[in-house]
Amino acid sequence: MIDDETPVLDNHLHLDPDNHRGIDAVRDFAHKGGTHLLVVNKPSWHLGVEAETGEDFRDVFERTIEIVAAASEELEGRAWPVLGVHPGLVSRLVDDRGFGPEEARDLMQAGIDVAAEYVEAGDALALKSGRPHYDVEDAVWDASNAVMRRAFERAADLECAVQLHTEASEDLTEVAEWAEEAGLPRHNVVKHYAGGRLAGPIPSVMCEKDALETAAERGEPFLMETDYIDDPDRPGAVLGPKTVPRRVRWLLENGHESAVRNAHVETPELVYGIDTEGTL
Repeated sequence: MIDDETPVLDNHLHLDPDNHRGIDAVRDFAHKGGTHLLVVNKPSWHLGVEAETGEDFRDVFERTIEIVAAASEELEGRAWPVLGVHPGLVSRLVDDRGFGPEEARDLMQAGIDVAAEYVEAGDALALKSGRPHYDVEDAVWDASNAVMRRAFERAADLECAVQLHTEASEDLTEVAEWAEEAGLPRHNVVKHYAGGRLAGPIPSVMCEKDALETAAERGEPFLMETDYIDDPDRPGAVLGPKTVPRRVRWLLENGHESAVRNAHVETPELVYGIDTEGTL
């Protein structure tokens, strides 16, 4: 069983401020023993924002901050916002809206700059960036990498972490090296939707049992997530909000106490500088 002193953090999920389960999903998480959440803003176009300038992302970020405040009221611990620009936006801009890759890069970098303002003000914990997880033409790939590198530069200035959405990989050493070149330690770079084994950034492991077992046995820093997307049109697309507490219970039942402490106390402190025990 999960005792009252065990923090349980879902490192990456989305809450829709308007349309779907929102705070009910948070209550489900808390009811099963979840205590802390990192809530990533939904892709801007999912909230009806077709950005033309960096300032246009502000509405997405502020609505996310509002629902995170409401989420914190439901938790024994608290929730924090993670703000940024979903890397899939590049394809929407180039393929659907007639942007050139460099124009798309500039707009997305401007969105990262606005997200960084919220981190600097203390209203968000970390930035979100990355590159498409699917094949794109070289110019779009280069533009996406440039956006990600801007996120590393801003995070280095702010001494905050960056959550990445990238292609599936067990080796993102090059990406971690880009962060270090920008002055951001690699332990402040997190690959969301990761498997149990990853070279380079810190893996935020999707809560499948095999991946968690791999991460637990490696003994390296890792986090746990569902990538819950709070989308009524895709109810089974990713794991539900009850999954992290259930998997923590399963890890504890299987003798992985140190892995639970790694993923829910030690690694959150290493990556984000947060105290999940002190905020219970």
